Amino acid sequence: MSSPKTGTSKASKQMHYSVGAVIKRNGKYLLIDRKNAPLGFAGLAGHIDEGEDEIQALVREVAEESGLKVEGYNLLFQEELDWNWCSKGAGTHFWFLYECEVSGRLKDKIPEAKSIGWHSPEEIGKMKLEPVWEYWFKKLALV
Repeated sequence: MSSPKTGTSKASKQMHYSVGAVIKRNGKYLLIDRKNAPLGFAGLAGHIDEGEDEIQALVREVAEESGLKVEGYNLLFQEELDWNWCSKGAGTHFWFLYECEVSGRLKDKIPEAKSIGWHSPEEIGKMKLEPVWEYWFKKLALV
């Protein structure tokens, strides 16, 4: 198991670096229902590991969590969130959020999730979202 890439936040606190993938197909978005805290529905995401850049992490996380291959990407946001905690001990994360084009077949099951599937913006608006994904979807005007 790799260690998350760490840094120091603007408030001089420990910070991890993370990537997230917004994947849309036929008007629906790919979400997982997380098994581990922070709980809720979320896009595919994870920590950038030491020695990895954000694109390598994006490609790895999408493959691990869905079985899909990233074919193209576009950076939507990069932002330090001083309220975004994780189970690995950081209370701040610097995020790189990408819109991704993918190919391949979706995995049936993944260890980190209760489920994985495609959801419309209307459905997403009624779901309990992981807090950081609620933030991103509001920024994207999806909820």
